Amino acid sequence: MTSFKKAPLSAVVVTLGAGLIGGVWAGGAWAADIRLKASHQWPGGKGDVRDEMVQIIKKEVEAADVGVAVQVYPGKSLFKPKQQWDAMVKGQLDISAFPLDYASGKHPQFSATLMPGLVKNHDHAKRLNDSPFMADIKKIIDSAGIVVLSDAWLAGGFVSKKTCILDPEDAEGQVLRAAGPAFEQMLSAAGASINAMPSSEIYPALQTGVLDGANTSSGSFVSYRIYEQVSCLTEPGDYALWFMYEPILMSRMSWDKLDDKQKAAFEAAGQKAEDFFFDAARSLDEKLVEAYEKAGVEVVSMNKAQHAAWLEIAKQSSYKIFAEKVPGGKALIDKALAVE
Repeated sequence: MTSFKKAPLSAVVVTLGAGLIGGVWAGGAWAADIRLKASHQWPGGKGDVRDEMVQIIKKEVEAADVGVAVQVYPGKSLFKPKQQWDAMVKGQLDISAFPLDYASGKHPQFSATLMPGLVKNHDHAKRLNDSPFMADIKKIIDSAGIVVLSDAWLAGGFVSKKTCILDPEDAEGQVLRAAGPAFEQMLSAAGASINAMPSSEIYPALQTGVLDGANTSSGSFVSYRIYEQVSCLTEPGDYALWFMYEPILMSRMSWDKLDDKQKAAFEAAGQKAEDFFFDAARSLDEKLVEAYEKAGVEVVSMNKAQHAAWLEIAKQSSYKIFAEKVPGGKALIDKALAVE
């Protein structure tokens, strides 16, 4: 989890992001009643780990009795997925579970958090959190006006209605949803056609024939019941190409208006959510395989040679483009690759 800078409450009565501050004067101290809004794109109350992280933060902060309440809006009911970043920057949204690469159009460095093969497994992802690589990423997040409450990396894989995707040639001729520019570049280099969209739109796109296949996280593959529309799943396995950074974020404008006790409550809640996620993330991949096998979907895993073939394409496409076109891109990749 990122470190926080303490800041005093600048005013007694303020408008807090999309929330509301009211209060009463009691015993010579101001008892604020702060109502914050948290938004994300995944189904609520159905076991999605990202929703559960937000719910943990809500529960822990409210239990701390520091005068803060959090209203959670799941299922993109408050903001569309990619709109959440700007809403937090502007103070219109207080908290979000947000795939960071969704903001790579504004900050292209964020594509490094969804770079093929850059993260090897869940333990490696945890080590990355405290690396110079993530320190650089978090500096950009902070400078944009956003605070990281909890770190989270999700593994993922591929699905297809046509052919199991194992070797690069398997993607050739398929219309695929690739999560983020780096995966789009790699899959295009392998001969696939790309149709970009949030993960929440994969199911209807498969259903209507707009897509032949997709890649996304293990959690989204299950939460969105994508097993109902595909014939084959390439699970993360021991050679996962797909890992995505999906932290819990808070608007800096909202954060700066909290007092020290309220900030401490969010720090503790964010750490508890992060710890929960690290344990839960390991089981997500198992639940993914179970759900797809139960639905009669063929489940396959990449071997070392297939993974290496994809990485070679990635190095000649997404890695190369990122290093050449993104300010500081080569240094970011080098720092990530240096983490054992």
